[in-house]
Amino acid sequence: MSDKYETKPGVRLPRPEDARPKRFYEQVGVERGEAGWSVLLDGRGVRTPARKVLAVPTEALAEGVAAEWSAQGERIDAPSMPMTRLCFVALDRMALAHAETVAEVTRYASTDLVCFRAPEPQELVAAQAAAWDPMLAWAERALGAHFVAATGILPVDQDPVALQRVMAIAGEQDAWRLTALAHATAVTGSAILGLALLHGEIDGGQAFALSSVDEAWQAGRWGEDAEAAQRLALLKAELVAVDAMLRALDADGPA
Repeated sequence: MSDKYETKPGVRLPRPEDARPKRFYEQVGVERGEAGWSVLLDGRGVRTPARKVLAVPTEALAEGVAAEWSAQGERIDAPSMPMTRLCFVALDRMALAHAETVAEVTRYASTDLVCFRAPEPQELVAAQAAAWDPMLAWAERALGAHFVAATGILPVDQDPVALQRVMAIAGEQDAWRLTALAHATAVTGSAILGLALLHGEIDGGQAFALSSVDEAWQAGRWGEDAEAAQRLALLKAELVAVDAMLRALDADGPA
């Protein structure tokens, strides 16, 4: 409650939220220009942290980013703007980090979440198999990448051909889609789930559910922890935003 921040009448210690920048604009819009679709705040284009113009390939993506800016209250809360943050990364970092990002996605594939199975209890073993076996089958069918599931925490040597397929597919992506793929992979701990999201095999909510099988099983058995639930909600929001970004990129043609 606010009283605990007061040292004496009329004097209040700053709260954490006070460090967030104040909203400095009234109107949010989008506009097409030579560089693509830009997001406008009171008629002025948004700039990235590296001072580049925030210009995106499609109107749908610009509208999605604009909606995040419109939803801000008195202060701007960056964590509540995942699509904006992803666009910043794509514009500011991906040109120089493309090869490094492809390698990172491939490293996730070599220790992919959906390949590591619990030895027990049987209920969890069954839940993991039901959720993840179809993803391994999809990867082999759609990507030509055969992955092996293993029990326990010891590393398993995946087929180099499968890892090369992941590397090749990731390497084919443009800055926008590679940014989305890398973020989904990091959030889920699975390049396979990231690629399934990229290809539209699953949506953001499904990606979250598939990446949190263990947490869901634990919550069902022991009850839901409030702090853990909050963390999982944030992760789900990130994956939903990645999904929205990918669909927006495919919604209409390039600028």
